[in-house]
Parts: sequence; C-alpha cells; structure tokens
Amino acid sequence: MDDVLIIGGSFAGLAAALQLGRARRNITVLDTGLPRNRFAPHSHGLLGHDHKAPLDILAEARQQLERYPTIKFVNARAANISGALDDFSVTTNEGQTLKARRLLLSYGVVDQMPAIPGYADCWGKSIVPCPYCDGFEVAGKHWGLVWSSAHSQHAVMLFHDWTEHLTMFADGHDISAEVRADLIARNVEVVDGKLAEIAHQDGKLSTVNLDTGRNVAVDVLFAHPRNKPSANLHEALGLETVDGPMGVVLKVDDRRETSVPGIYAAGDLANPMASVTLATSNGAMAGIFAQQSMLV
Repeated sequence: MDDVLIIGGSFAGLAAALQLGRARRNITVLDTGLPRNRFAPHSHGLLGHDHKAPLDILAEARQQLERYPTIKFVNARAANISGALDDFSVTTNEGQTLKARRLLLSYGVVDQMPAIPGYADCWGKSIVPCPYCDGFEVAGKHWGLVWSSAHSQHAVMLFHDWTEHLTMFADGHDISAEVRADLIARNVEVVDGKLAEIAHQDGKLSTVNLDTGRNVAVDVLFAHPRNKPSANLHEALGLETVDGPMGVVLKVDDRRETSVPGIYAAGDLANPMASVTLATSNGAMAGIFAQQSMLV
C-alpha cells in the first residue's frame, strides 16, 4: 500500500509528488498525459520556466522526479475509487488496483467549448482566459472580451494595464445601462449580438463574426467558458464542491483537505484562479499536509 496516491500528474500533482518523494514517502502518480494547457504554445509567469512550452516543463519535471526511488508513475485513468482514511482503493481503466493511505486529487478541469465554429481551433492560441498568462505578449494590441458575468466589468479595469484598445462583446447578455455607461466612459465599445463564428487562420484570430452580420477585427479574444472537473471521481467519493462563476471546483480547507478526511485536492480542480504558479504552490502544500497527516 502506498502512502499517497496522486491522481493527475500535471503541475499540481508533480509538485505534490516532489515534496512527498523528498520526504521518502511511497507514492504513485496516476496520469493520462492530457493537461489542460496542452493547447497553449507557451506557459508564462512560472519562475524559472517563463515562455516555455507547458509539455516541455512537465517532461523536465518528471525527469527530475526519477531520482526519487519512492515515486512511481502509472500511465492510466482512474476508473473507480472507494475507501476511507488509511484504506483507499483505485481501479484503473486497465484493471489495475492501487491502494493508498491518502488520496491527492489533481486531475484538473476541462473547458466547455461553446458550439461556435472556429472557437475551439483558436482556444489557447488567440482565444485565451488569463491576462497574467498571455497579456504581455499582446500588450498594446486590440483586445476583445466576451461578457460572461459581472466579473467582466472588473476585467475591463484590469485589462487597461495591458491595453487601451478594448471591445466588449455582449454575446446576447443583458448588460445594464449603468454598466454600459461605465464601459463607454472607459473607452470600451460594447458590441451587441451573439458570437456566430470565429474567423481565423491556423488558430490565429482575424474577426469575431456576429449573428447581426457584423464582423469585428481584434488581435486577441479573452473569454471565460465554464469548466467542469475532468473526471467524476469526486462524486463517487461524495466530496463537497463550490459552484463559481467559471464552473465547479472542489471545496478544500487551508490544508488543501477536502470534505472527506484523508483526501486532498490541488490545482485547477480546487482553485478557480487557473495558474501554473498557483497550481504548483497548492500542489506542494497538499503534498506536505498529506504527509503531516500520517505522522504518529
């Protein structure tokens, strides 16, 4: 039986593995090799790895973990999960059964792409969600923002640190007259109509085409499609969740422990603020607290 079974081997999961491996705890990392940011050509804001391809960063991290003899990797998907504190059991899609005293869930989330032609093709390239991740590279250019919630009004203030040329796409939402007046005062044009198509060349956006017949040229489009956990293991375990503006995340306490004792969570699965830096930090903390929970 392992001390900790980590489900999900991206930034959060590998950061947890590093801490646990250095503590000489026996762990297994279960991973499918499909991180959320695999569509992005570069990852930004991670100290020491800025502007590297995310898959290259993960490959280097896994190579570094090979020096720790208590860390094992299994390339498979967790199909079934059960058990309780000190006796958790996971069955993979290949029929292998793994047991551990603690579970650490870091299998991330998946973005729910709207059924708009061209949208998925541009995702992670010229349609992006985070200015901290991609804003510097497109600073000073014409940004578009798709209204998703009241948070979008705050985003306009934030985006002005990178650009003064911003267009808001209402996308069928009812934006109040008060909010529209505020946006206009900030030199932000509000374009009505629903997104009908994203015209692009190999993922590089050219125009946002609306159902009104209007086509608007922008250099980059910021959007926040809702996301959901990439697996339903948390449902089988009965873990509490929080439904936020961007989607569902697992509820965790300050020690990264979920509502079920012995089960920890980190990364995008447990934090609506998607960031490789935060995922790495939270993963390390989850690993440390999982280790400390087994001290006698």
